[in-house]
Amino acid sequence: MDHSESLRLSRPEAAANDLAPGMTAPPIRRASMVPTPWLGLRAGLARAWHLATDVAATEQEDAGQDAKRAPNSWQAAAARRRTVLLALIASTALGAAFLLAKAHPMPDAPLLRALELGLFSLLFAWVSAGFFTAVMGFVAQLRGDPHALSLAGLHNKPLHVDARSAVIMPICNEQVSTVFAGLRATCESLAGTGMASLFDVYILSDSSDPETIAAERAAWAALRESLGGNARVYYRWRKVRTRRKAGNVADFCRRWGSQYRYMVVLDADSVMTGDCLVSLTRLMEAHPKAGIIQTAPKTCGLDTLHARVQQFAGRVTGRLFTAGMQYWQLGESHYWGHNAIIRVEAFMRYCSLAGLPKSDGSISHILSHDFVEAALMGRAGYETWLVPELSGSYEQQPGNLLEELQRDRRWCEGNLQNANLIAEPGLSGTHRAMLITGVMSYLSAPLWLAYLLLGMGSALFGAPDARMNVDEVPGAMIGLWLCTGVMLFLPRVLGVVAIALRREQRLYGGTIALISGAVLEATLSLLQAPIRMLAHSAFVLASVTGLKLTWKSPSREAQAIDWGMAMQRFGSPVLVLSILFTGFSILRPGAALWLLPVALPMLAAIPLVVLTSREDVGRALRGYGLLLIPEEIFPPMVLRHAWMFARRHVVSALLVSSERTVKPAFPAAAPAVRMRRRAN
Repeated sequence: MDHSESLRLSRPEAAANDLAPGMTAPPIRRASMVPTPWLGLRAGLARAWHLATDVAATEQEDAGQDAKRAPNSWQAAAARRRTVLLALIASTALGAAFLLAKAHPMPDAPLLRALELGLFSLLFAWVSAGFFTAVMGFVAQLRGDPHALSLAGLHNKPLHVDARSAVIMPICNEQVSTVFAGLRATCESLAGTGMASLFDVYILSDSSDPETIAAERAAWAALRESLGGNARVYYRWRKVRTRRKAGNVADFCRRWGSQYRYMVVLDADSVMTGDCLVSLTRLMEAHPKAGIIQTAPKTCGLDTLHARVQQFAGRVTGRLFTAGMQYWQLGESHYWGHNAIIRVEAFMRYCSLAGLPKSDGSISHILSHDFVEAALMGRAGYETWLVPELSGSYEQQPGNLLEELQRDRRWCEGNLQNANLIAEPGLSGTHRAMLITGVMSYLSAPLWLAYLLLGMGSALFGAPDARMNVDEVPGAMIGLWLCTGVMLFLPRVLGVVAIALRREQRLYGGTIALISGAVLEATLSLLQAPIRMLAHSAFVLASVTGLKLTWKSPSREAQAIDWGMAMQRFGSPVLVLSILFTGFSILRPGAALWLLPVALPMLAAIPLVVLTSREDVGRALRGYGLLLIPEEIFPPMVLRHAWMFARRHVVSALLVSSERTVKPAFPAAAPAVRMRRRAN
């Protein structure tokens, strides 16, 4: 039996009875997980054209897919809802294009006009899609959705002994104290349910730093010792770290996946309650066609101003978008790669990811694997559900804007890569739309930039009577600005209204604090939008052209961004925009008007990045009762335990060595308890 890649302990007595002496993982029971080669974008489009011109082939294709997707009650409702959504988006985009054409005719520049109208229509459709998603999320939260998955009647339903689940946490050079503090809290919460015997926990390490690996092994042994016989926790370190997280998960499936009916995938910063894990298993047992059930993780745990703003936005406005996505997608929903449960047999049979062939003959591995795996589940006839109402699922937000952009750099490359899979045979229209949505999430940035440049071009080179005069803004343009403002800011208003209607204001510090926090969040979001647009445009350019773009962010232990780092990242674009804006303001005020929404926030980019990365600013706002979230007013037990375990590790580390300062990633526990007492 192959145990060659399971690490041996220096202290065999640390192993529990469920492990062979000196081993860190159970015996391997290998199973196959064979990927299906991709057809590719060009061949997929050719095949789609052939089916479109061959009626018999189309009917045969549809019959094969219908056999996999047996009729469900939710499918007819989803089709109606999506038809309404597309009609709303199309009509809104056409109306906005009409207003723009009326306000800005450009009679002597027809090509420029056509490009500008086309870009604006596409981008306004993109904005309106998010707007209508938030609106329907607001309605769904108040009225409910009879077609959504529900835990009604399942809370006390016993689970069969065969419903075994693996809780897997892939990690790679992470802060060990954070990972194991959250994992210990999750395991203890699971033990409290009385159903821990149905779950095995696996830490799957891809770390490369020897000190980190040693710390992981020591923390794993300490975790097993602290849990005693209340949980089975295993550790594996991969020598050959291929295909990143997707490869790590696939490697687990080949080694141990055949022993489990389900697996719950966690990120290194994930924390979940035992009740949430058990509820996910019950939902899977009750819905045998479900291949993936995704929770909506709540972000919490960091004190920087940037993190607090994002946490607050996720709880106030973000949950409307999540509920709206669930409303439109139903059983063809998103999978975000973590804090979700997966049917292992179906995943191993249908979701193995082949590499994408490149023009030079090499192979590129799938980076954003989660959307693709959901699409493959759907192609095989299984459903993917998003369950926003399921509580007890948590994660962390990047601590500053540079860390967020570093994460977006990876996501951008992966989502653009997935454009090659849009025409793969057998995918549902909804999952194809998700792949397109992933591409547009980043492609929209350079498209907005191109639209602004076209507007400046029309102001500079259009006919004199068609150039926009800063003193004579047409009424149609004012109406267009108002419509855009409504699209962007009404979801935030609806988020506050939804909280008020549910009488949850006290969980956010009260009505005044809730409204003040929403205004502060909207202001900072407006100021950060141009920074994200320019950064995402650079990421797209690098991904499309193959240029190497270095974008290193500070480590998790150093949250604050200093002035030098901010100047290094944003000094050049700020200088260029300053020169352009000053010159246009003097020579062509109409052109400067187009540049104004980008130029003014970018002029404040450097102090904004520095200010929002500071923990003292975030704590000061929390002291004033601003940007509070429910987990700070009434911290759940699992989070309180995670914070406590992380704090203990810091104290122990400081006692051992005064040369190295270790910062906990969950620093908000004690202040949160004080706020709860004050709120009461």
